[in-house]
Amino acid sequence: MIMGHGIPPIQQTLDYGILPSLSVDVETTVPGDMFAQMQSVFSLQRMQVHTRERAGEENLPDLLTAEEVLRFATINGAIHNGLEHKTGSLTPGKQADIIILRNDHINVMPVNNAYGAVVNGMGRGNVEMVMIAGDIKKWRGKIVRDDLEEIKNRAMESRSYIFEQAGLDLDLGVQG
Repeated sequence: MIMGHGIPPIQQTLDYGILPSLSVDVETTVPGDMFAQMQSVFSLQRMQVHTRERAGEENLPDLLTAEEVLRFATINGAIHNGLEHKTGSLTPGKQADIIILRNDHINVMPVNNAYGAVVNGMGRGNVEMVMIAGDIKKWRGKIVRDDLEEIKNRAMESRSYIFEQAGLDLDLGVQG
């Protein structure tokens, strides 16, 4: 929607029996935040069904549940990428891709439904630990890398180079 492609065909996809999945592929213009993706899909599908209901339509599709939307962001993505044999769910024999989320932050307290808390309440600040293929990438809310400062510096240098080569002023309205 941000890039002008229109409303995602969430309900149409469901109507055709296709399992939706969520992804982010253009982080330069669209937030690369799966929590925002889940919240958007959940709200958009429900808004569209409620709009049809207010217009008098009958035999409406079911409203999405938070559990279904969480599945769109996990196992369905693995299925659509042909990776369900090794990732997408916690199953013996699959690689250990695990995210531990904090449920003691004020943005989700008190938790009454785990799926609802993850999809509708949580954000990146709730991510306590990330493990990819058994390797811890984030611990106690911090990225685990010895070279993080170097990576940040290289990103800033790259941005400056691109702006310079394009003949643009690097005026982002912020320092750094």
